[in-house]
Amino acid sequence: MPTDWKEMESRYYMRVVRRQPVVLVRGQGTRVWDEDGKEYLDFTGGWAVNNLGHCHPTVTEAIVQQARTLLQTSNIYYTIPQLQLAQLLVEQSCLDRVFFCNSGAEANEGAVKLARKYGRLHLKGAYEVITALNSFHGRTLAMVAATGQPHYQENFRPLPVGFVNVEFDSIEAIKRSTTENTCAVLLEPVQGEGGVNVPSPSYLKEVRAWCDERGILLMLDEIQTGMGRLGTLFGYQQFGVEPDVITLAKGLGNGVPIGAFLAKERAAVFEPGDHGSTFGGNVLTCAAAYAAAKVIVEENIPAKAEATGKYLHGRLSAMKERYDFITDVRGMGLLLAMEFRDTLSATIVGACNQEGLLLNAVRPNALRFMPPLTTSLAEVDEAVARLDQVLTRVGRETGARA
Repeated sequence: MPTDWKEMESRYYMRVVRRQPVVLVRGQGTRVWDEDGKEYLDFTGGWAVNNLGHCHPTVTEAIVQQARTLLQTSNIYYTIPQLQLAQLLVEQSCLDRVFFCNSGAEANEGAVKLARKYGRLHLKGAYEVITALNSFHGRTLAMVAATGQPHYQENFRPLPVGFVNVEFDSIEAIKRSTTENTCAVLLEPVQGEGGVNVPSPSYLKEVRAWCDERGILLMLDEIQTGMGRLGTLFGYQQFGVEPDVITLAKGLGNGVPIGAFLAKERAAVFEPGDHGSTFGGNVLTCAAAYAAAKVIVEENIPAKAEATGKYLHGRLSAMKERYDFITDVRGMGLLLAMEFRDTLSATIVGACNQEGLLLNAVRPNALRFMPPLTTSLAEVDEAVARLDQVLTRVGRETGARA
């Protein structure tokens, strides 16, 4: 008899996620297939992870070759893929030093440790980090405290101290909250999980100037916006600023779990023994990430993301003109959101599953689009057509204009 995977999950797995009723078994490019052979267009991209699509041949070959050669060593030894990836990221960015870890949450934890040591050395022991409301920085206890969303925090109090959550896109809120205890500001260039919230063009420049004035660090969480998603290799390049620290994960490994934080020389204050990781910078994950990053840089994938993102944004904006229950379309590059007047997201995502389109309900009234950066315009048209069928039905059922 066929295995009932959903029933197996209900018996054995911790109930930490509301799964969609789809068992995925195979992927290629922008498409995935379930256990019954049904094909879907994947516009979640592994939560903005599969920037080169599923099973990109260059990345797959790098994983296979490295798995046959060497999987894991201690970080007390040199390994070549780790250093190749480090060189590529530093030379393509405004930063000077890098540390590899296993996830975005770990990257942000490392960045906060770096900021606290910087505060101890240069700011008379300052330790507080200012973050934004509606941000998302990870699910460790410290990063739950950093994340400015109370519903992530309520069940886990008392939270670690040292984080101040303020209004996003308000330089005045940051200024009001800066004290002698402040060592850094940590922001997403575009808030992803918070609803794809794009700040005003001057915001990060104003924050940069304030950090310079106060001698504190500007740290950017690029876990979702980095590696080409916004139309440049790093999101900070869209806003004309140079941060002191950035964090990466998601698209860095194209599906292999890896994170990183990079710092300017003046902020790279760690010494031997201050930080470390058994699996961080693992030779297998670094080989995969190096292969993916090389493709992204050498084939100018960010430019493709910018062009495809503008096209998708235009197609979604045209839908807003047709359906009066759509209130907003926003985003940058291939990180976009469609917002509704009512809490329609769950209904629309479920119906899109049936039509063969995978989307993310980032808010009860908003969908998030984060397909692979290699998605073709024809695939955008195909996805929009499937979404259009669903919205027509929703409009008919709700009595809204379509």
